[in-house]
Amino acid sequence: MKSVLSLLLILALFAVWTMIRVENRRLAAYASHPPEGQFITVGGHPVHYVQIGTGPDLVLIHGASGSTRDWTFDIAPVLAETYRVTIIDRPGLGYTPPLAANDVTVDQQTDLLVATSKALGVENPVVAGQSFGGALLLNWATRHQDDMAAAVDIAGATHTWETGRETLYRLLSQPVIGPILGHLISAWLPHDYLGTQIARVFDPNAMPEGYAEYIGKGLILLPENFVANAQQRHELLEMLPAQIAHYPDVTVPVEIIHGDADTIVGLNVHSVPLSNEVQNANLTVLPGVGHMPQHVAMDEVIAAIDRAALRAGVK
Repeated sequence: MKSVLSLLLILALFAVWTMIRVENRRLAAYASHPPEGQFITVGGHPVHYVQIGTGPDLVLIHGASGSTRDWTFDIAPVLAETYRVTIIDRPGLGYTPPLAANDVTVDQQTDLLVATSKALGVENPVVAGQSFGGALLLNWATRHQDDMAAAVDIAGATHTWETGRETLYRLLSQPVIGPILGHLISAWLPHDYLGTQIARVFDPNAMPEGYAEYIGKGLILLPENFVANAQQRHELLEMLPAQIAHYPDVTVPVEIIHGDADTIVGLNVHSVPLSNEVQNANLTVLPGVGHMPQHVAMDEVIAAIDRAALRAGVK
């Protein structure tokens, strides 16, 4: 009995110390990477966004584990020279809170992005999405086509894949164990290790200097953000078939840009099929480029956005 009580005491102390570490890391993340934009309440839900520049409207949708900072690191200020650029933290990431604790669909995420864009006065935008953002981009194009001028898919996760889903994301997606595991990871995962994982996303290209520091490793590791991201990635595979069936119905101009060295979202699994299914698609393949063309092939991505705007007649 005494040993059991000792064990319970140790577990209780560990739990308390874990929560202290989580809150200390939270405060440090908020201090080092405060919201870079503004907040708007849409349908009773607070949304963090950045809006810069003047010109035709352009909406940028970030990928998994991302935030507005993925775009503002380099490409958004350049685009803002010729567009009014609107970047929105997707629900559950950055500074936009999750829509719910579990089972948030791509439809619900997209509906919030569309409603937020309208509330901000965005009209007939070119919409660009990268990675997971590409899934939402095509969801926007299939369900809210009247609210966009053109679509730009950047290494987007638009189709189902055969390799299944990662065990960690499955565990983090569970209602009880997920938040517990999320707090443990948030408290104890070394930031240096996360930096290494971020660099791997760029393979085989080099991560731009200062990128990991700029986007904020502490923000990525907030337990609620970490869990929401895992849930979204775990559940995407089941949600994609419903929208894939409607890809042939998309009539707006679609520019697709994808690196042939992308091992995270494969060119032949996602963008090649998409280019064959969408009526007005133009596929640009970038030799030797991995999963982050918006940073390592920025000029080509901007050119794709410009082509979409010209094809849509908004530039």
